[in-house]
Amino acid sequence: MTLLSEPLQFTPDHGIAAGPGHVTLVGAGPGDPDLLTVKAARALREATLVLYDNLVSQDVLALVPASADRVYVGKISGHHSLSQDGIIELMLRLAGGGRRLVRLKGGDPYIFGRGGEEAEALAGAGIPFDVIPGISAAQGASAATGIPLTHRDHAESLVYATGHLRGEGEARTVDLDWQLLSRPRQTVVIYMGVGTLPVISAQLQAHGLSGNTPAAIVERATQPGQRTLTGTLATLPELAKRHDVRAPALIMIGTVVLLRAELGQAAATPAVARTAAA
Repeated sequence: MTLLSEPLQFTPDHGIAAGPGHVTLVGAGPGDPDLLTVKAARALREATLVLYDNLVSQDVLALVPASADRVYVGKISGHHSLSQDGIIELMLRLAGGGRRLVRLKGGDPYIFGRGGEEAEALAGAGIPFDVIPGISAAQGASAATGIPLTHRDHAESLVYATGHLRGEGEARTVDLDWQLLSRPRQTVVIYMGVGTLPVISAQLQAHGLSGNTPAAIVERATQPGQRTLTGTLATLPELAKRHDVRAPALIMIGTVVLLRAELGQAAATPAVARTAAA
């Protein structure tokens, strides 16, 4: 692994083009390597240079050849190895110099992965790229817990939102369309909301969603160590605090959560099942 605190030194790539290289934005899925698409797995096996994020599991990274250069560009709350602008600058510099590289992201690149921003930069610089979608964290959590994202008797719509703080200093807040998120008969999935769960719970209730609405938080979905806590919109913040839930975790809100009692027993993905059997 190449760390950004070290000088960037790469092994020779005899396939370097005279002009711009090529970037493949790859969705690594929720963590279980068995959930990678065939195309994503092939891209990793053929990679010579990979820029990867914090949410990419070690099991997925294990598919990258030992001879490939790996550069960690992950971001953890309060500690970024490189800013988003810095990641884009590095990607453009490498690809602009003729390198072919894989930009590896957890989940799907275009679902809260900032893949859209990176694709815009590549297009603007005239660098060829393609995108390989991945199973999103929400899809992985749904399948692994027995909580369907939609169901004719429970949810007529599905809304994804991000719960991270916006703004600067004391003005930082969770800036969401609370009225939209508080509508009945829908499933709400909130990414990056562990640290702001008390605010999310309070705001949704203040905008009309019952505190008794079923809710769940899923930690490390599809991976060894997966943990699911279920309760209500009102009780979930205290549950998460009591059980010391850490990111990566997803918040799922809606009556579909009730189906876990019936469907959850048979829902474990291979990685979770292997852990349970150990």
